Amino acid sequence: MAAAAVEPRVVVVGAGPAGSRCVEALVKAGIRPLVIDESARSGGQIYRRQPDNFTRSAEQLYGSEAAKATRLHKSFDGLQGRFDYWPESLIWNLAGNRIFVVRGAQQCSVEFSSLVICSGATDRLLPVPGWNYSGCYSLGGAQIALKAQACAIGAEVVFMGTGPLLYLVAAQYAKAGARVAGVLDTSPFYRRVAALPDLLANPRALYHGLGLTASLYLKGVPVYSGVEPLAIEGDAAAGVSAVRFRDGRGREKQLHCDAVAMGYHLRPETQLADLARCQFDFDASTRQWLPRIDRDGRSTVADIYLAGDGARIRGADAAEASGELAALALLADRGQAVDSQRVARLQQQLGQLERFARGLAKAFPWPHQLAAQLADATVLCRCEVVTVGEMRSTIALTGASEANRAKAFSRVGMGRCQGRYCANAGAEVIAAATDGDICSAGRLRAQAPVKPLPLALVEVAPEDWLEVSAEGVDPVLKPAEAGL
Repeated sequence: MAAAAVEPRVVVVGAGPAGSRCVEALVKAGIRPLVIDESARSGGQIYRRQPDNFTRSAEQLYGSEAAKATRLHKSFDGLQGRFDYWPESLIWNLAGNRIFVVRGAQQCSVEFSSLVICSGATDRLLPVPGWNYSGCYSLGGAQIALKAQACAIGAEVVFMGTGPLLYLVAAQYAKAGARVAGVLDTSPFYRRVAALPDLLANPRALYHGLGLTASLYLKGVPVYSGVEPLAIEGDAAAGVSAVRFRDGRGREKQLHCDAVAMGYHLRPETQLADLARCQFDFDASTRQWLPRIDRDGRSTVADIYLAGDGARIRGADAAEASGELAALALLADRGQAVDSQRVARLQQQLGQLERFARGLAKAFPWPHQLAAQLADATVLCRCEVVTVGEMRSTIALTGASEANRAKAFSRVGMGRCQGRYCANAGAEVIAAATDGDICSAGRLRAQAPVKPLPLALVEVAPEDWLEVSAEGVDPVLKPAEAGL
């Protein structure tokens, strides 16, 4: 079947909850979008699919969210043949109305008329002495190991951080039969009580969260609230051996383990929005910079829309709603009629979920005071092995009081993760060292490539990647003659 030439078109980045619902709305309106996703299959992180040769049920994989995951997967799969699909593909740069995509050792560029970025989120991490030892993972990494490889990150795991994901992944490990040595939450319990009025905006999610905590207690897993992480013990040769911390009463304790999963909520993946020159605003409740969007997901740049956790961390339900809403906004901007009542219902749903998200920010706050108090010897940037003390010395010697200037002098944020793991804590260190406000520390500007690329890439034409099978069901990637 001959491949059609690729013209400027609607492109959807990501096939998680937001991207999937966005595609569904666009296809129903008669648009054939191009969907580009880093994963091999749709679902995103929360509804990540297991490999084909695995046989676990949806209930085992997704627990109480099994029905939602199954509906989302079936919806996306049922639309195949009506959109173009590039899985296992990374958008590594964006300039004007053109994106640059790499898959394996091939790359191409695609011009778009409209772009919907549903890029998802990554773990928000807080450095602690010893977090650079082998055996330390993010909560998301620990979850991927369980879902996609059906294995645990260690024989005895400590889960440390704060937020709903902390309890979710710990409960998933306990349910799978892994040995959970303990759950260490930096947020004191009283904050959850104070946040109840907002948390009641989503009683189902609140009940689910309480159930996860209860399941851990029933399995005999020690759960500590209001802790202060002191150190991850171990050495460079053997890796992690224990976690040392102060409990809510100030007593020093230690849990033996061979792996640690860490995470303090999530942070949106905003690199593409940044490269698109979207405006950002500082969100005081979460102490981070977020792209500016209107109620429907329009960014400050024409024809670029943002949805899901890549714009706001509001959970999977909100991601689905915002993905559909962004698609309807795109259609309206193109002059197509949309259901105004449906738009109003989605906006109302998002309003409720936004209130719940505010409650979570109150109940499980980012422990910025711990970042400001880190010992000088603590590794701040794992990629470049820059310590907190070196960062403070750089600030004192150069007067660098802004994140990008401090990065230029210290190399914090120049490594493989491009600041994903160290930027938030680095800003807190800058603010504390300069007696400034966290807002004045700024944010690291995104630069291409947003993720590491192969050293050698072969340029191919987009149409070489855009062939649909004769059945018209399974979009597949056509290997270019000059490729691998």
